[in-house]
Amino acid sequence: MRRCRLIIFLLLTTGSQWLSAKMPELFDYPADSATNTGTAIIVCPGGSYCWHDMQYEGRQVAEWLNANGINAFVLRYRVASISAYCIGYRVIGLGNKYPNMLTDVEDALRYVYQHADSFHIDTTRIGVMGFSAGGHLSVMSATHNRTRYKPAFICPIYPVVTMSDERYVHHRSRRGALGVWRHLNKTMRDSLSLEKHIPADCPPVFLVNCVDDPVVKYRNSELLDSALTANHVPHRYIQYKTGGHGFGASDSKGTEESRQWKKEFLQWISNFNQ
Repeated sequence: MRRCRLIIFLLLTTGSQWLSAKMPELFDYPADSATNTGTAIIVCPGGSYCWHDMQYEGRQVAEWLNANGINAFVLRYRVASISAYCIGYRVIGLGNKYPNMLTDVEDALRYVYQHADSFHIDTTRIGVMGFSAGGHLSVMSATHNRTRYKPAFICPIYPVVTMSDERYVHHRSRRGALGVWRHLNKTMRDSLSLEKHIPADCPPVFLVNCVDDPVVKYRNSELLDSALTANHVPHRYIQYKTGGHGFGASDSKGTEESRQWKKEFLQWISNFNQ
């Protein structure tokens, strides 16, 4: 694994705006040439838009994808950070917040598309997978994308979905994404509630969650499933009874039931690639 030259790429193509905040980072895990399927996935770890689980929802995911011939790019997108979430400078409006993380995944998509030849990637097979808050970001890469570099498929795993339904909202992620003041703004909440922004041309979706999730209420995924169904978006939704939250690609976290999502995903992506 080597670190991509995304920072230099961004500075050259987007200018000095990137100097005003902590840089995003993209780590590439190319598939072995003998097994490369031509598929690439940008991986967005979770962490409530305040930090990143770079182990279970980052590196381990990339290594599992590599083992199955899939090129992986783990994105450390800009987040509030734990200190920014807890201390005062967020109150006066400073610090990372939306749309910083959306810009980062858009630029990661652009990077992978523009370097597809060097990684032997098929540009019709570039997708985004995310976990928890990263799952929210993976969907935004399709629903809120402001560029011509769109994902061919998206894979939200136990995702944060709603920012407006108080019955199910994950408050820490909402505050991390919007900041101390904007998370109180109904218009902003609605604007990032994914269930309200599914377009008819949304790419195919692979969605997984668990009923016993103690962090992000399982109804989040049901809201997304209903919105995808209403807009006739091709998707596979798997709801497990057990597994909790944060298991990523681990072979030990979660439950035997929930860990089946990896096998199900590989079957789904195999059919998608045909």
